[in-house]
Amino acid sequence: MNNFPLAPQTQTPIGTIVEVHSPVVIIDCSQLPPLRQALCTYFDHTVYFFEVHQHLDERHIRAITLHGTAGLSRGLSVYDTGAPLQVPVSVQCLGRLLNIFGEPLDGLPPLPRETFRNIHAKPLPLSEAIGTSGILETGIKVIDLLCPFVKGGKTGLFGGAGVGKTVLVMEFIHAVATIHKGISVFAGVGERIREAHELWREMQQAGVMDDTLLVFGQMDESPGVRFRVVLSALTYAEYLRDTLSKEVLFVVDNVFRFVQAGSEISSLLGRMPATVGYQPTLTSEVAELEDRILSTRQGAITSVQAVYVPADDMTDPAVSAILSHLDTTVILSRDQASKGIYPAIDPLRSSSKLMDRHTLGDRHYAIAEAVREHLARYQELEDIIAMLGIAELSAVDRTIVMRARKLQRYLTQPFSVLEQHTKQTGVSVPLAQTLTDCEAFLAGQYDDLSEEQCYMRGSMQDKP
Repeated sequence: MNNFPLAPQTQTPIGTIVEVHSPVVIIDCSQLPPLRQALCTYFDHTVYFFEVHQHLDERHIRAITLHGTAGLSRGLSVYDTGAPLQVPVSVQCLGRLLNIFGEPLDGLPPLPRETFRNIHAKPLPLSEAIGTSGILETGIKVIDLLCPFVKGGKTGLFGGAGVGKTVLVMEFIHAVATIHKGISVFAGVGERIREAHELWREMQQAGVMDDTLLVFGQMDESPGVRFRVVLSALTYAEYLRDTLSKEVLFVVDNVFRFVQAGSEISSLLGRMPATVGYQPTLTSEVAELEDRILSTRQGAITSVQAVYVPADDMTDPAVSAILSHLDTTVILSRDQASKGIYPAIDPLRSSSKLMDRHTLGDRHYAIAEAVREHLARYQELEDIIAMLGIAELSAVDRTIVMRARKLQRYLTQPFSVLEQHTKQTGVSVPLAQTLTDCEAFLAGQYDDLSEEQCYMRGSMQDKP
């Protein structure tokens, strides 16, 4: 990448490298560049970029590399790019796979370098931002009914490995492309190369890649890359929001790795750790990212963020810092997955700020609460059923359990992005139809159906 105007032979270097400590470089400067300024050096026909993080004294700065440091040595000349890190932006970025610098990873030609945007752009002024505006329908029954997405809001997707997190993310992207005719930007923070390759190929097979941009900072790269790649992706999301005036789905996988990269950098810079070993700047770093995810009168950015929970402890400082910014919390459960309930969303632990009567309306709110009550009562009785059998329950409890089990299976559904693997046609169910079906379950209209007839289908009006 070369986004500054002068060749190195005609530029005057601002300093030289005096120390290299893994991804940390100490530079002796004739004039101190501002914090977050992008600097570069040349070695073996390759451009190496740094980001200024500390001023040590009147001549020395500490910078983090945005590349591997193999080949760097003391004495190399360092040049000032004249700005913080910037990425080339263009509507041609859709359908592409890029890195933190906006360079292609898919083997296709580079993006046109006509317009650049600063990845450290300030959040929009409050006068230009607009608030959240109701439900963003996904066509996924359990989400639209019990933990609806907020249009222009932020959703956290909490789940471990193997419970369907990536599949759910892909289905969100598919829903935004098909239902809302919107576009998606995916930020892969610390992704394994296998995960990145599988996601790219599966999205191509699902037919949603043309309306999607993938930006990856992989696990083997510098912590500086993993810390800043989410800002590069967000810069593209902001550009697409402002340029195309569309619904933009901004997906981050995984926000916890963003926090981890910040913790690594904090340690490398010599800062004293704070609670549970996290960086003292944890809260402000998370807020700096989250506060830029805003909607305007031109377009909306709705964010879905996958979050790893260390040791399943929701009180972990990193998880708490992220949770404070979220509108919707979706918990993926291994217990649900083990029962074959997909999507494996725990309906009792998941929640949304939209779950109130004034926002949803009386009918939606009443049906959602009744479904939760049935599922909660079934969960309470599971141990008794396992020990004594369902025959020992009262007639009222037997009816509740029977309907709860059917509702649990009704809230499963085949996904469009998995059609090639499951050989089942994916379905998208409008919220109005989901409410009608659940109302009928609660009223006992489907008491004569078997549980298998409710499993993995769309609406109850569709043929099983």
